[in-house]
Amino acid sequence: MAASLPRGLKAVLTKAPTDTVILSSLRTPICRANKGGLRDAYPEELLHTVLKATLAANPSLDPKLIEDVAVGVVLSELGGSKAARMAMNHAGFRNETSLYTVNRACSSSLQSIALVAAQIRTGMVGVGIGAGMESMTRNYGSRAIPVDLWPELKESPNKDARDCIMAMGLTSENVAKRYGVGRKEQDEFAVESHRRAAAARARGDFKDEIVPVTTRWQEVDKQGTKVGEEKIVTVSEDDGIRANASFEGMAKLKPAFAADGASTAGNSSQVSDGAAAALLMSRSTAAALGLESFIMGKFVSAVTVGCRPDEMGIGPALAIPKLLGQLGLRTEDVDRWEVNEAFASQGIYCLRELGLIGAWEQGKVNPDGGAIALGHPLGATGARMTATLMHGLKRSGGEVGVVSMCVGTGMGMAGLFVRE
Repeated sequence: MAASLPRGLKAVLTKAPTDTVILSSLRTPICRANKGGLRDAYPEELLHTVLKATLAANPSLDPKLIEDVAVGVVLSELGGSKAARMAMNHAGFRNETSLYTVNRACSSSLQSIALVAAQIRTGMVGVGIGAGMESMTRNYGSRAIPVDLWPELKESPNKDARDCIMAMGLTSENVAKRYGVGRKEQDEFAVESHRRAAAARARGDFKDEIVPVTTRWQEVDKQGTKVGEEKIVTVSEDDGIRANASFEGMAKLKPAFAADGASTAGNSSQVSDGAAAALLMSRSTAAALGLESFIMGKFVSAVTVGCRPDEMGIGPALAIPKLLGQLGLRTEDVDRWEVNEAFASQGIYCLRELGLIGAWEQGKVNPDGGAIALGHPLGATGARMTATLMHGLKRSGGEVGVVSMCVGTGMGMAGLFVRE
């Protein structure tokens, strides 16, 4: 496929009937698992909310024209396939619309968008949705490490095989030690993530991308005992952002994964609940349906690369150069970057390696904060970042944007988008 991709900035920006365009890109608020406003919601409930909102945001589109829906999901029972299908039907989609789920760990919903785009590009479907859902409150019991695993793998002579189940926090410590990322700069990076996210929330910058969720909420005490009656609440803002985050406060936190480590609960991504969805079709289909005025932008391409499982955080530093190389682009051609902050250690390393520290300081990388402040609901993160990217490009007037993240078991993924 790489040989048929546009090459060079002019080619990437040029409109063509075969482009895969995005008509809406929406997300729920991202909330803290176990403590936040969506802790009593189900992942499929969150998916239902964004799918229903996608239909409402595109009232001129007959729902029967949506042929397939791909949903990124990592932790849900049965891969979320049955619950996601139920949520889709409950939202008003017809039985003729098919659905499948995707699990590429942290990049699952970016992979969903890429897969639907590929289906559109090859004529498999005309209109589709790339989405993602996750409730880490409900489904994080194993902490993302399999509990019923072939014993031989645990004793494999292949270190990389064994390292696939290494706790993600330990991979963060590996990156920090191997590549010289200190505790002070990790804490500073984390504080800046919260500062940017708090400022964006205060300005109302997230309002166009967020779909409020009306759900249940039950207060509990420290022992988990219910307090009072269950309430119906409407959650409309991300609640993991700490507007008062300070370096002094970050510095007081103890290492979370290794006694002599530098990764803490404060400079690591939050365990979160949320969902997101993007509506895609070819430009020619949008024109035929009279929907050209609703086009937000287009998906151009995405790549995935592998790396050592015990330093999976370096993934974006490998995926982004490959993506830009396939498209004949330079880092200077990109107006906005959304690079997932799984951990401050790997975020800093990747920006250093990519030569993007200056861009980060200028507010071109994660200008509205990242996963340290906003959260990281595994299956939904890629589509969440896409929504933040597309709406952010619109506000700033930028055209070219990249979404990228590291991926558990040792991968990195990156996707390139263009705003119109």
